Amino acid sequence: MSAPTAPYVPDHDSWEGLVRLWEELDWPEGCKVEIIGGTVRVAPRAANRHALIASMVRRALCPALPETWGVHQRQSIAVASCKAMLTPDILVLDSSVLVESATECYVPAERAVLVAEITSLSTAAQDRTEKSAAYARAGIPLYLLIDAHAPGGPTVTLYGEPKQDEYRVLGAGRFGDTFHLPTPFDLAIDTSVFPRP
Repeated sequence: MSAPTAPYVPDHDSWEGLVRLWEELDWPEGCKVEIIGGTVRVAPRAANRHALIASMVRRALCPALPETWGVHQRQSIAVASCKAMLTPDILVLDSSVLVESATECYVPAERAVLVAEITSLSTAAQDRTEKSAAYARAGIPLYLLIDAHAPGGPTVTLYGEPKQDEYRVLGAGRFGDTFHLPTPFDLAIDTSVFPRP
C-alpha cells in the first residue's frame, strides 16, 4: 500500500475522511475494499466459484432488464447514513446513474434496484448482517443473498420491503432449487448449476 497522494491524516469520525482514505490509498490488487459501519475492511480475493456464480446470475438477469438498466460488478455504492461504501457482487441500476456521476468512483446506494452478495468464508457474516442492514437502510428494494456457507448447506434468500435497517424475507431456497425473482425481473434462476464449496 502506498500513502495518499497528499499528506493526509484520516478523520475516522468523518464520512468524508473515510471516503477520501478509501479513494486515495493504493490497496492490494484484487482485494475488495469496503467501508462497513465506519471501518475500512479489506477482503482477500474470492475463489473462482464465486466469480462463476456471479457470472451465471448476471447472465440470467440481463435478458429480463429494460434497455436502460445495467448489471454491474465491482461498482461501489455509498450509504452515507451508516458510513458504508459497499461493492456488491451484483448491482442492478439504471445506467443513467453512472452518467450522472461519471467522475466519481461510486453511486448513491438508493439508486440501486437490486444488489446481490455471494458469500465467501471471509465475508459471510457481514453479508448476512451488516451489509443487509446497510442495503435496507438505503432503501434498496431487493437484496439477493447467495450463501454458499450457510449453516446446514448452501442457500439462496431474497430480501425485500426494506424498513429502517431490516428486510422481510420474500423467498428462500437451497442450491439445486429453481429460484424465482419477482417483478421487475420476473425470471427463474437455476441454482442447480451453482458450484458448491
